[in-house]
Amino acid sequence: MLATHDLDGDFFCLARTVMGQKPGTPTFLQKGSRPVVAREREVAKTEAINALLIRPITILPARVVDPIRPFARGLWNDIRLLLKPEVSVTALRKALATYVHSRSYQIAIARPGSFHHAVNGEPVEPVSDADHLDALEKYEGFKGRADRTRLPPPAPKDRRNPHRETQACAVALRQSQADCDLHA
Repeated sequence: MLATHDLDGDFFCLARTVMGQKPGTPTFLQKGSRPVVAREREVAKTEAINALLIRPITILPARVVDPIRPFARGLWNDIRLLLKPEVSVTALRKALATYVHSRSYQIAIARPGSFHHAVNGEPVEPVSDADHLDALEKYEGFKGRADRTRLPPPAPKDRRNPHRETQACAVALRQSQADCDLHA
């Protein structure tokens, strides 16, 4: 298991270093950063979850700017008891999965000093270092997907010169190596 401190006393700096990432801490991981708050997207997800239940659960944000609170372990069992009789467990599981696998929820878990919360919204226990690290890895996965979607579309193949694509790759590789040498 990783130690929870490094030379700067910052667990997340160590975690990012171990994961092979550049030093520097995202804003949401800095000590004293504001809580993660719901946006319209998260509120829509929570409304969908609450529509499946006999009564709304207060751990979920009800409006924009309400805080996103990490679920306590075993909360699924408490929520499942509130399921409307005509709704399938699978529908609830999918709706909850959409919420808890969201970027905002993962950021809420990764924040230093975050707590797991009961179904009524009350803090139960601090989020463990392992959960912090897991959420940070998921967040980095979101960033990786976002970076890949911003890549320019591939150039159309030149049918007259079949080696042109290979030549373009070689030029791009040399350029990226030169860029890396500049930043080293």
